[in-house]
Amino acid sequence: MAASSSKTDDTREERIPPKTPAFLSSHKCQETRSTKASKFVVESVGEHVQEVAVGDMVVPVFAAQCSECPDCLSDRSNLCSKLPNVAGLMPRDSTTRFSSASTGEPIRHFLSVSSFTEYTVVDITHVVKLDASFPLAMACLLSCGISTGVGAACKVAAVEPGSSVAVFGLGAVGLAVAQGARMRGAKRIIGVDVNPDKFDVGKRLGMTDFINPNDTGGKTVSEVIKEITGGGGADYCFECIGSTSVMAEAFQSTRMELELEEFITHEMGFKEINRAFELLTQGKSLRCIIWMDGAKEIENGV
Repeated sequence: MAASSSKTDDTREERIPPKTPAFLSSHKCQETRSTKASKFVVESVGEHVQEVAVGDMVVPVFAAQCSECPDCLSDRSNLCSKLPNVAGLMPRDSTTRFSSASTGEPIRHFLSVSSFTEYTVVDITHVVKLDASFPLAMACLLSCGISTGVGAACKVAAVEPGSSVAVFGLGAVGLAVAQGARMRGAKRIIGVDVNPDKFDVGKRLGMTDFINPNDTGGKTVSEVIKEITGGGGADYCFECIGSTSVMAEAFQSTRMELELEEFITHEMGFKEINRAFELLTQGKSLRCIIWMDGAKEIENGV
């Protein structure tokens, strides 16, 4: 596979030194396909590229990693602050490397990697070099999904040994969270999904318990999780679906150590909101809950 370089304009060169590795062009191996990204082999490299060489196996990633800025060097962040995410364009000079063969019209990049093309051009900060012995069929799994879930458990949450974990949604990301939690030494890993077939896969990846929200006997998922964990809830909960209602249920399933009730000193209706502000300015209120008309009755099930 190949890589080519492009000179940046003066503004970009002041912000990003020209010695920084430039652009990489790579050819997708036909054996590997993925809805996320694929395994590539380097075909050529630009003059400033030193991290990879022709023939190297690499995986494209849509999040840049310059390895120099404070965010890239931090264990708590992976959003590069040096190379901006310029939608559809190369990050250093905001241009595109693609064009229509028939009209010459520019074609924008997709998520900085354009992995659905047979050949692509990406910045060196958007590829990760793999060992040449790494299995071809597994390489594309590392670009997104699996690394997301394992990283969430191992790096972001840093699950502690002996802890309890609940995973909501057992797709590739959720199952990878379960595997990451097992790698970190979690004692109990609870999977939540409406598809019971996911439990067998989950058990092989470290899951100890399974909850089908449609088969809880009228109980909420959070109630079941608290029963499984001895009443307190899970030490860590991961929402891997992207649903606000599931996020709320995951929060309710977590072991609560905050005494939130102590912060609520007053409750009143919306018509008394001015009185609430008066109490606040007088230092007589920490937090006042303002209930809209009829909201408190709904909350209490009336």
